[in-house]
Amino acid sequence: MAPLVEVEHLEKRFGAIAAVNDVSFTVAAGEVLGVLGPNGAGKSTMMRIIAGSLAATSGVARICGHDTRAQPRAAKACLGYLPEGSPLYADMTPEGFLDFVAAARGLDAATRRGRVGEAIARLQLEDVLYRPIDTLSKGFKRRLGIAQALVHDPRVLILDEPTDGLDPIQKGAVRGLISELSADKAIIISTHLLEEVDSICHRAIFISAGKVAGGGTPRELHARAANHNAVSARVDAGEAKRTADLLRGLPNVASVDQKTEEGATYVVATPKDGAFIADAVAGALRAAGVDASSLTVETGSLDDVFTRLTRRGAGARP
Repeated sequence: MAPLVEVEHLEKRFGAIAAVNDVSFTVAAGEVLGVLGPNGAGKSTMMRIIAGSLAATSGVARICGHDTRAQPRAAKACLGYLPEGSPLYADMTPEGFLDFVAAARGLDAATRRGRVGEAIARLQLEDVLYRPIDTLSKGFKRRLGIAQALVHDPRVLILDEPTDGLDPIQKGAVRGLISELSADKAIIISTHLLEEVDSICHRAIFISAGKVAGGGTPRELHARAANHNAVSARVDAGEAKRTADLLRGLPNVASVDQKTEEGATYVVATPKDGAFIADAVAGALRAAGVDASSLTVETGSLDDVFTRLTRRGAGARP
């Protein structure tokens, strides 16, 4: 089955600056792709190009097989887009705005009523339907922006910071909705929240200086962290030095550190190349008679992966 989103060697230049620099990827139905990167990395510019609201300098973006430059109407008919900042018509009401968007999408009156009602229910907009959009909170404006992207039931969704401005409960609801919608849609989300990689993304790519600096599934990304499979042993303070010396002698242990958190002492062994050392650590402590009240194996910090990938790519900008 052909992917619903195809991006090939996409580039956007503003004078000497390559805001998007030779970016390529695909997204299939049933996938949520997360796009992460520091501010100014080129994420929103790239998403605007894919959505057809900004022309690329070179390269191709296709939505459901339609070239966004050569066949813009066909491509946009398959697409729901939430831009950065959720631009909305301030003097309209949410109900009027959603009806307007559905009409602009070519839905007949009966279909329009059903789709608008479904979008309102999904984004929990019932309490603000008849208020001017200008009076709504940032969170409600964001939810309305997502609703307009969904109202015509597109096969592809491009959502730029979909949970920005939402409280924790609203974030959870929107993440649940995105996961539900991903069953038969291709979804691209731009986010600066690393927890969204684990909660809703099937894959993620990191953008730095306009380039793809790396990517993979959440599991693959965690495995690239420096502390992947690190083992933290909680021990008595008096046993910390002996424990650290013992763990330093184990094969596949790269380093051993000691830390104190809330009055508790931990000895942390970090493996070489992400090797699994938990069994060796547990066996060594048991054989030496060290009483560890807990052993914790780290999955790996996405913050570490984000920092290393985006810092490494930062030199790529002209």
